[in-house]
Amino acid sequence: MFRFAHPEYLYGLYVIPVLILFYWYLVKNRKKVLNKFADKNMHAILLPVFSKGKNLIRFIIILFAIVFLLIAAANPQIGTKVENVKESGIDIYILLDVSLSMQAQDIQPSRLEKAKFEISNLISKLRGDRIGLVVFAGEAFVQFPLTSDYSAANLFLSAADVNSVPEQGTAIAAAMNLATKSFDYSSKTERVMVIFTDGEDHQGDIQQAINNAKKHSIKVYTIGLGSPDGVPIPMYNSQGQQIGFKKDEHGNIVLTKLDESVLKDIASQTGGQYFRAANNRDELDMIYKDLSTLRKTEFGEKKVTDYEDRFYYFLPPAIILLLLEFFITDRKSPWLSKLNKRFGLDK
Repeated sequence: MFRFAHPEYLYGLYVIPVLILFYWYLVKNRKKVLNKFADKNMHAILLPVFSKGKNLIRFIIILFAIVFLLIAAANPQIGTKVENVKESGIDIYILLDVSLSMQAQDIQPSRLEKAKFEISNLISKLRGDRIGLVVFAGEAFVQFPLTSDYSAANLFLSAADVNSVPEQGTAIAAAMNLATKSFDYSSKTERVMVIFTDGEDHQGDIQQAINNAKKHSIKVYTIGLGSPDGVPIPMYNSQGQQIGFKKDEHGNIVLTKLDESVLKDIASQTGGQYFRAANNRDELDMIYKDLSTLRKTEFGEKKVTDYEDRFYYFLPPAIILLLLEFFITDRKSPWLSKLNKRFGLDK
């Protein structure tokens, strides 16, 4: 099996015909200028040592060197064997609050960006575990289901923002129920929820959601984002520029405060832990250390092809060609006399 590890570099091959056309244009233009300056019969006298043939050879060498370098950068690989690799781990659903209050900047750069940064760090540490994401405000939606495709998970995570859910609010109960429903119960994996929220103005029957999670042996960790003292909520226009702060119907600036009580209750009842987010701390890192102690369960297998790099077949020829081009001058050489007779080039 053959593939390129970085096929995007092969787009650079499109520059080859451009370089050929540019070289042809320079040769034509130089000839035109030279003919205007002196009669054609005088060229050999004015440029007695210049070799058109060697100049062309240098250009061809450079073209081949570029081709070899681009192929080496694309890193051709050959698949040597296909193996069935067993997948084992735990199932984790991240519940991310994307309500407007998560734009508050009592945690830099904002509550939401802090949460997304920590989730991305967690994804980079996972090895075989499956992760899913539920975003919620006044409603809850599955941003992506359980997956071990961490690149896709990061892509969907980056797209989550305050516009992901049209209805405002903090429907923690709805998010918990949706995540509980979305777990894969066909395998006996350990199941964990991690909730990122400021916990403010929570909606729905929280106790019922907790009981539902406990029924399915789901351990819930909660991370509170923000300050209990309250901070204003910045508002932005479509260009991402801040245009002020959120105000109530009377024109007063609305303050958003962290509500820790419900988050502590969720964690304590389900066997998890509660953390208050801080600027200089990665709360998910502490949670991950706890998750690492959980029993990992086999839930499937996938085929993996072992590839070996072959870029080194193309890198040395490119270097040799560049060194060769460096030592070739534009001066005439007797050994080009045959090329001169065949192509009509001056030696």
